[in-house]
Amino acid sequence: MAYKKKTKKVKRQVNTAVAHVKSSFNNTLVSITTQDGDVLFIASAGKLGFKGSRKGTPYAATQVGSVLAKDMLATGIKEVEVNMQGPGSGRDSVVRALQASGLNVTVLRDVTPLPHNGCRPAKKRRV
Repeated sequence: MAYKKKTKKVKRQVNTAVAHVKSSFNNTLVSITTQDGDVLFIASAGKLGFKGSRKGTPYAATQVGSVLAKDMLATGIKEVEVNMQGPGSGRDSVVRALQASGLNVTVLRDVTPLPHNGCRPAKKRRV
């Protein structure tokens, strides 16, 4: 049986990345992608070891941002666009952590989905 030749992993040269921040009340998820949408790095408060209600805190989000910024600077990324989604308290903390670590934040976008009177609400609760 012939063995498959392993292909070498290609290191990408990326100057500008996009940080997608999804901040809920319970957690903060951040994924770093290229401009085309190829995912480079992912981190969350739960992945860093925070448990329970501490995952939704601004401090946990700051830690997520600084960990990702360290990885991004190692690969040569200097500029970041940030797409923020959700109502959580970690939204701004991630951006502050990225800026504090030496990355240049070029665009701040709020991409939280807002319904234009879409779904019909659930029936009224009778107690």
